[in-house]
Amino acid sequence: MKKTRVLILGGGFGGLYAALEFERRRDPGLEVTLITQENFFLFTPMLHEVAASDLDLTNIVNPIRKLLRTVRTFVGEVQAVDLANRRVTVSHGYALHGHALEYDHLVLGLGSVTNFFGLPGLAERAVCMKTLRDAIELRNRLISHLEEADTECAKADREPLLTFVVAGGGFAGIETIGSINDFLREALPYYPNLNRGMLRVVLVHPGEYVLPELGPELGRYASGQLRARGVEIHANTKVTGVTPRDVSLSDGASVPTYTLVWTAGTSPSPTLDRIGLPREKGKIVVDADLRVPGHPEVWALGDCALIPDLEKKGAFHPPTAQHASREGAVLARNICAVVHGRPTVPFRFRTIGLLASIGHRTGVARIMGVNFSGFVAWWLWRTIYLSKLPGFEKKVRVALEWTLDLFFNKDFVQYQRLNPARQLIPTDGGSLPLREACDEPPAKA
Repeated sequence: MKKTRVLILGGGFGGLYAALEFERRRDPGLEVTLITQENFFLFTPMLHEVAASDLDLTNIVNPIRKLLRTVRTFVGEVQAVDLANRRVTVSHGYALHGHALEYDHLVLGLGSVTNFFGLPGLAERAVCMKTLRDAIELRNRLISHLEEADTECAKADREPLLTFVVAGGGFAGIETIGSINDFLREALPYYPNLNRGMLRVVLVHPGEYVLPELGPELGRYASGQLRARGVEIHANTKVTGVTPRDVSLSDGASVPTYTLVWTAGTSPSPTLDRIGLPREKGKIVVDADLRVPGHPEVWALGDCALIPDLEKKGAFHPPTAQHASREGAVLARNICAVVHGRPTVPFRFRTIGLLASIGHRTGVARIMGVNFSGFVAWWLWRTIYLSKLPGFEKKVRVALEWTLDLFFNKDFVQYQRLNPARQLIPTDGGSLPLREACDEPPAKA
């Protein structure tokens, strides 16, 4: 009997949880294939903990082939989607070897990419926080700057070396700046030529208070906690320019820094531009059952889809992990229903809660309409996200690391030492010359 072929494009929360639902159902009439750029699933809510040495990088990723046994996995990149012939062209390997995969149902879960809003030089100079590589790069950058600033010959560059700017006061920005602020301050005592007065951690946010999704009370609490720990907050301010040596702000300030962490916006995957489906706000327009109007064999979910919220007239579901994972399960059930001649169901879901860790074992949370802050919110953050982390093995490893973190200092070993030929300090000319040899001997610990 010919099986119904289902292709899922994207291995993020939406795509993976759709695949997991197909896996759970084990429908013998379906042949499901997940196409993903990486062979692992990244649990992004814990990404900032990798950057700040709270967790080992391998513990927030799951090999997809361990999670999916009956659903096929294809690690590669989507090159083209032929809607008329129901065919997807994908490539893989160093030679970009191509394959044409045919489908009966197509699921688009391609996610989003960082939006740099057209600011010149921003994409080349900023560090993002969306991928595992981003977290590793940021961690290496933090440690490299501490090592460089501790040398006598770097005295003139200590200010930009030890100034770290994070743009964006949403969940990613707040969790990132809270974590790296703790990491830097905990590592400083091991560098004899540095002190806390040299360190400058700056948050740039366009709103009056951070975390606007949680409301003014928790937003102002989070701002106050960050300021109390030495974070400098520029509210009602945006980044207007970036050079290799400084960041310009809309309030007229210029911050000398070699490190800008950009968490200020995302946009749907550019792969959507090559598909030719109706879009609004850059996202694919779908019906409440997650099917694309006019294309009954095409479905979309997650960050790349505009999904109507039936509970709120004219509103759409937000692009969060808790929504995407549930969208995946509903979408898979709807495809099974169509295959077996049953009616589909609309996606309905209300946000259960929002949580953020702001560093120093402190957090903010709103769960079922109730506000939490301080240690209790931080404990809720860890407990809830640990329960959502896929895989029992990973849960145990993360719980063990968090427990050990109560007794030991953070580890500030670089995953990979930067190539000396590339150097650390960017210059306006683009070349990175070596400094002249110092006469002073290295400082003793």
